Amino acid sequence: MTHKIMAAILRKCGKQDGGEMGWRNETSPPSPLGGAEFLIIIMANMSAVQQFILVGFPGFQDRESKLVFSIFFLVAYLLICLGNLTIIATFTLDENLHKPMYVLICNLAILDITFSSVTVPKLLAVFMFDFNMIPYAACFMQLFFYLALGTSESFLLMLMAYDRFVAICNPLLYPTIMTNKVILKQITLCWVGGLLTPVLPLILAFRLPFCGPNKVVHCFCDHSSVLRLACADILINSYVALTIALSVLLIPLAYIVFSYTRIIASVVKIATSEGRLKAFSTCGTHLLVICIFILTAAGVYISYRIPGTSEDIRIMAAVLQNVIPPLINPIIYCLRTKEIRDSFVKTVKRGKLLSH
Repeated sequence: MTHKIMAAILRKCGKQDGGEMGWRNETSPPSPLGGAEFLIIIMANMSAVQQFILVGFPGFQDRESKLVFSIFFLVAYLLICLGNLTIIATFTLDENLHKPMYVLICNLAILDITFSSVTVPKLLAVFMFDFNMIPYAACFMQLFFYLALGTSESFLLMLMAYDRFVAICNPLLYPTIMTNKVILKQITLCWVGGLLTPVLPLILAFRLPFCGPNKVVHCFCDHSSVLRLACADILINSYVALTIALSVLLIPLAYIVFSYTRIIASVVKIATSEGRLKAFSTCGTHLLVICIFILTAAGVYISYRIPGTSEDIRIMAAVLQNVIPPLINPIIYCLRTKEIRDSFVKTVKRGKLLSH
């Protein structure tokens, strides 16, 4: 049955040239893609390419390099889980932290764990055990959740900047504007917006025929890397994905920079020199991690349009964007936040007392 389907497609497809596939025959001009032909493409996708091969870093295929990457990403992933689970547990056990700012920090911790868990376990399987095969459906699921959770985190970071902006620049209105009920609705919008954003790029990608090449030059199923394997013109897919990606990354970044600029301006007017130094330190740290997350992701998308860009550098940037912010966020939002730090110490002491 599979061979018959493929034969039917080969009869209808012109020869592949430069990644474009035309629908033509010898005696008639191209005709619109009909429902039956579209069904054949979908079936061909599932029969011609049933799984992809994740190459990893093309320039680091030796065993020693893979061992170094394995150790680094394993330790990083364990620390990500430990740090963010600590924040979630501390927030859950202490009702005094059930306030808008800490609700946001807890949701950021949840996003950080899920976002890194979409890619890092598979990345470790590739480096540690050379388990580099991933089924067609699983690849597209990983692609979807990677885009969805990354977008949700971008929206959530913008919401956190808005929360701090209102708290510092309009402190008298803050209890009215930012209640737990309001913040939960806004967080829900961040999650829903993140889940809806990649739907169009995913539908466009799923319609493409994958008729042979199946080596993804990446550590996980990245959208642009998967598109390059399609046996069709991907120009529309590329521009749609780039437009959406830059919109959900740079618009939140612009608002975050605006908010922190206003916050710093407000603090400079009213704070002492020590308070100003603390404000600059806190805002600077937050902006640094946010820029690593957002600007690195934007750079990775743009790099696919720049000829000669190193594949290894691009892949490393994408992986670090997936690992470094979730690793650092518990430090800057937990250890440097006095209320969470004190609550964690009390929780630990209470646990020790209960154990005796």
